Amino acid sequence: MKILVIGSGGREHALAWKLRQSPLAGRIFCAPGNAGTGEIAENVAIAASDLDALVRFAKENRVYLTVVGPDDPLAAGIVDLFAAEKLRAFGPTKSAARIESSKIFAKELMRAQKIPTAEAKTFSDSGEALRYCERVKFPVVIKADGLALGKGVTIAADAAMAQSTIDEMMNQRRFGDAGRRIVIEEFLRGTECSLHALVDGTNYLLLDSARDHKRALDGDQGPNTGGMGAFSPANNWNSKLQSQFEAEIMQPFLRGLLQQRVEFRGLLYPGLIITTDGARVLEFNCRFGDPETQALLPRMKSDLLPLLGATIDGTIDQCAIEWDTRAAVTVVLTSAGYPGKYETGKPISGLDDAAKLEDVRIFHAGTKRDDGEIKTAGGRVLAVTALGSTIETARARAYEAVSRIHFENCHYRRDIALSAVAANIDQLP
Repeated sequence: MKILVIGSGGREHALAWKLRQSPLAGRIFCAPGNAGTGEIAENVAIAASDLDALVRFAKENRVYLTVVGPDDPLAAGIVDLFAAEKLRAFGPTKSAARIESSKIFAKELMRAQKIPTAEAKTFSDSGEALRYCERVKFPVVIKADGLALGKGVTIAADAAMAQSTIDEMMNQRRFGDAGRRIVIEEFLRGTECSLHALVDGTNYLLLDSARDHKRALDGDQGPNTGGMGAFSPANNWNSKLQSQFEAEIMQPFLRGLLQQRVEFRGLLYPGLIITTDGARVLEFNCRFGDPETQALLPRMKSDLLPLLGATIDGTIDQCAIEWDTRAAVTVVLTSAGYPGKYETGKPISGLDDAAKLEDVRIFHAGTKRDDGEIKTAGGRVLAVTALGSTIETARARAYEAVSRIHFENCHYRRDIALSAVAANIDQLP
């Protein structure tokens, strides 16, 4: 069967790589793809935002299944457009995607269903938001309501930082309409954890756990990014937390959407923080995480393609997933300056040398092939994933691969998964 993967990042390369392994897979297209997807699939020069062109391509090429990677096309209703043409697309409808595309919608649903999350207030007027910050306890978390490429969240340590963030989001429109409304919420202390679940409307199947590193610099310093690395399984997750998650978060979430006559079919990715009182929801996402996907899929021994089909067909309760017991560590290499301004077009060397290492996978993100060379073409350039019998082994192997890859002004964090090396899950609350 023909498959179309929409997107151009490391997540999409990982999805295409995993789907390529299925005995059911035929030709795989990536739109627009990158230099890495071009080695395992057929890149198509259609932007992920060109919904009409993507629908036409899928119809003309008789694509059996389309997998939508990024959040923007989902928020714009690409799955609805495909369904109208009787085309199969994996992902939630525009209505269901509001769980990610609107922080305010998500907060209101959580409040109605008593899902544990941070206390928050929403604002559409910058003056009101500024006055509110005169009486809050810092730090606070300020979020743009809409989609901002993973960069629309700021932890404001004091009033001055809060004021500048509000001004940038609401008045200067740093994130366009995404920052027209904002959410200001309490800062929760704990450790973050990423969960993924295949949801078919009424049932769900949890994937294994992972942890993301969002800040740009070592020691969780610097601005938020789309993700600088990840590891799986998470060292702060256990069966007790999973039971709480399913009873207090997952089931009320689905119940709340169904009460609003919204059916969610696709990948739900709740970002959690593990506090002394248990798991709390930081945000809901409606697509595979990036770079969590690059850490999860190399550990997935099951065929991904039937799982995506069962999600669409409403039969995910009949499925199970087999996991490699080894750990995975993913290190993201970025262009210097990311998530701010950065330069592109830098030649990349050492990819073949790094790929020769045992149990190493290199997923491309911001890359392009130009005059026979692979060059940088984005902020996040590569995601290097390694498997190992322990987190420590996987981490050492990942950084050995990273040391073999070079491009001008390459930046990466040197502490990905470091906190997990000596962690003991029995010490969890």
